[in-house]
Amino acid sequence: MRAIIVDDMELARESLRADVQQYCPEIQLVGEAKGVVSAAKLLREVAVDLIFLDINMDDGEGFDLLDILPDYKTKVIFVTASDEHALKAFQYAAIDYLLKPVDPERLKQAIAKIKNSHFFSKDNQSVLKEGERNNLVLSTSEELRVVEIENIVRCQSMGNYTQFFFTDGSKILITKTLKDYDSLLGEKGFVRVHQSHLVNQNQIKAYVKTEGGYLVLKDGSNVPVSVRKKPEVMKIVSQLK
Repeated sequence: MRAIIVDDMELARESLRADVQQYCPEIQLVGEAKGVVSAAKLLREVAVDLIFLDINMDDGEGFDLLDILPDYKTKVIFVTASDEHALKAFQYAAIDYLLKPVDPERLKQAIAKIKNSHFFSKDNQSVLKEGERNNLVLSTSEELRVVEIENIVRCQSMGNYTQFFFTDGSKILITKTLKDYDSLLGEKGFVRVHQSHLVNQNQIKAYVKTEGGYLVLKDGSNVPVSVRKKPEVMKIVSQLK
């Protein structure tokens, strides 16, 4: 599989090059570029199956490169320092999204995904982007996972971490605080009913006034309601169908 590395930092290119050569013998690196313009020029000169692509570079974003490629079908693995663009990356049908410094095991997993993945051209991006408002990217210690917001039952503070609970009974521990998700999910129909709890309004089944007041959710869990939040919660429950 022929591949190129696109990153404006020489040390980052050297590190990734060494990892690919050591852990991914099926990958043949045929070139490197330090930005959007040089990568576009390189891709006119060489045919590749895979691009290892940084996002924030001196002359633009990695997404700019994909936008200017005519009907690109090249596989893309984003390699970047932050998870803030992960959802957008998956909307561009990225195979994976690796955080620097790259974990060799995650790199090998990303390459393995290529054998079992469907790839999209730019024509498919409009379909993928329709999910932007309804999806959320969660970063765990092991992976970046795209989840549908409607499938989140509630979020619970665990100190500097947040536990997400889903309608299928699964849960994920995220390395961010509940405060990080409060305003974001508040715009998506979630309500902060307690200092430690953020609840999906569509998952509320009932409000019990006894024992200090608590919510019963559709998954059977009970969530306490703070005194300060009781009026707001009671109003929400009264409007539920």
